[in-house]
Amino acid sequence: MKKIVIIGGGAAGPKTAAKAKRMNPNNEIELYTDEKLISYSACGLPYFIEGTVKNINQLIVRTPEEFEKQGVKIFLEHKAQKIIPDKKCVIINNKEVYYDELVICTGSKPFIPNIKNVKMEGVYTLKHIEDGIKIKEEMHKSKHAIILGGGYIGIELLEAFVQNGLSVSLVEYGSRIMRVFDSEFSDMIKNHILERDGQWIEMHFLEEVQEFFADNSGRFKKLKTKSGLEIEADFCVIASGVVPNTQLAKDAKIATGITGGIIVDNTMKTNMEHIWAAGDCTEEKCMLTKRPIYIALGNIANKEGRVTGINVSTEPENYEKFEGVLGSAITKYFDFTIALTGINYENAIKISDKFNLQPICTTVVKKDKAGYMPNSEKITLKVVADKKTGKILGAQGIGVGDVNKRINTVTSLIQSGLTIDDIFHLDLPYSPPYSPAIDILITAAYRLKSQMNSEEN
Repeated sequence: MKKIVIIGGGAAGPKTAAKAKRMNPNNEIELYTDEKLISYSACGLPYFIEGTVKNINQLIVRTPEEFEKQGVKIFLEHKAQKIIPDKKCVIINNKEVYYDELVICTGSKPFIPNIKNVKMEGVYTLKHIEDGIKIKEEMHKSKHAIILGGGYIGIELLEAFVQNGLSVSLVEYGSRIMRVFDSEFSDMIKNHILERDGQWIEMHFLEEVQEFFADNSGRFKKLKTKSGLEIEADFCVIASGVVPNTQLAKDAKIATGITGGIIVDNTMKTNMEHIWAAGDCTEEKCMLTKRPIYIALGNIANKEGRVTGINVSTEPENYEKFEGVLGSAITKYFDFTIALTGINYENAIKISDKFNLQPICTTVVKKDKAGYMPNSEKITLKVVADKKTGKILGAQGIGVGDVNKRINTVTSLIQSGLTIDDIFHLDLPYSPPYSPAIDILITAAYRLKSQMNSEEN
């Protein structure tokens, strides 16, 4: 029997606790969180704000009472203050808590740009349940909102606000939205959004927000950028991304990496004996480049939590391993799907010399089903490969049609180390309501093969 102490109640912590208890019911497991809730889907918050998710309680995966019935002790509103590895002890709410194994699942925190007067009423971030509730309440009494940031959360909030009748100013520090995509895909995403809802949305690029201004009551009134642009709104949401929440680990001399996340091996161990970490506070390894990468997504946190729960409960010869990520991600703007996996073409070019790659790519626009079917829709798919080996490096897909299943297929191809030639032999299911006779992915492979056979790069 072991005493396992877990710090953090988002996705990875509860997953670790549940799995460790199932692995060995004799384990004594205590989970501490400084929040009022545990085990909820933060990824669902934009859809609660929008109204697709009607009740905030639908986002709660498992309650503290359910964990207690399983034999896991839950401590809400308990803040971990210090880890003392030599004593196998954590100071929590000024009390010493001892452990046999410690799991750090402190998650991420919103990245807050250096903006004067950034902390004022009417300025929000979206990370916790309480944030979603406040933003939704604010939305329903407002006409105009500002979103800082054009990434995944920014786009999802944009949909939520437009759906509820608000006009929105999106302010982006960079030159384009969705910068994880190649630039022409970012442009296509932007153009689709503006063509659909341009009367409600204005986008401002290369704008560095310097200061927030309040009205006479102290509430947010407007912002001003370095270029002199001023925008007034009823409220503002900072959606500038997240960073790993690692100060507790750093103070204990637990190693962090170049991404800022806690360094773990493929069993989720840190550099400290009997201390593990999982979820958004850790950095991952890119399966393709083997370099550190930081991806804060609930599905990754859950998988890491599962691996950690197994490994803290067993012996090294039975350890499960988490081998890394490809950066696969997906979102939508209303019925327009936006998805990618692996390395985009622009990044592949940047790293080509270091990794001995000769990147090639093709972009195909095609219907997702037989063209004569009434519900067939256009999708755009870009596939990236290495000309030298034929191996698939990545893919990006957008459109109203079934983008997600093509990206899912490419993800499997990459992880299996398969090549362009292997795509030709994929026995993809065909029926007019589901795909054209020659799937868009097969068409992309034909075009990439032509480039492979050409003399030109």
